[in-house]
Amino acid sequence: MSASLLSQFRVLVAPGLHNSGKEHWQSRWQRLYSSFERVEQDDWERPDLLRWSARLDQVRRADRRPTLIVAHSFGSLATAHSVAADPSLVAGVLLVAPADPDKFGVAALLPQRPLPCPAIMIGSRDDPWMTAERAALWAARWGSDFIDGGALGHINAESGLGDWLDGQRQLQLLAQRARQVGNVVQFA
Repeated sequence: MSASLLSQFRVLVAPGLHNSGKEHWQSRWQRLYSSFERVEQDDWERPDLLRWSARLDQVRRADRRPTLIVAHSFGSLATAHSVAADPSLVAGVLLVAPADPDKFGVAALLPQRPLPCPAIMIGSRDDPWMTAERAALWAARWGSDFIDGGALGHINAESGLGDWLDGQRQLQLLAQRARQVGNVVQFA
């Protein structure tokens, strides 16, 4: 991945339920790219859309650089909620294996229109947390590109992805799109 392109952005990592362990691709990316920042939640065991979204808002406001958000599972839902309410400073979002909002009773709290920034969603054909078909529906609702990642489970440490090069390529494409639509210049 081109570090120079990513250096134009602040990159926030938004994990899901239980946080992302040492071998999760999000954690591995943070080791590869030391500038990536994790959004820490007060309670990783109890996903709360409004609290998790508010924490993301708080972290976003602490820095004025254009931001890319790399979210996984419930972190994807918190990201969509946060960005829809206040898109300032967000240049793009990568939503990976989002959890099904109906499993958490939060579908009505999520945006029902396109997100106000470039978005890429990656789903898995055998994700136990949300079917690829439902993920594609949410992606369409949010105006996000949908990438069928194949049979990768929940796209987590158990998926055995290592540094997940395909995901890194999608983040690179997102950064390029964000730059092309002027989100970097807009916040400079």
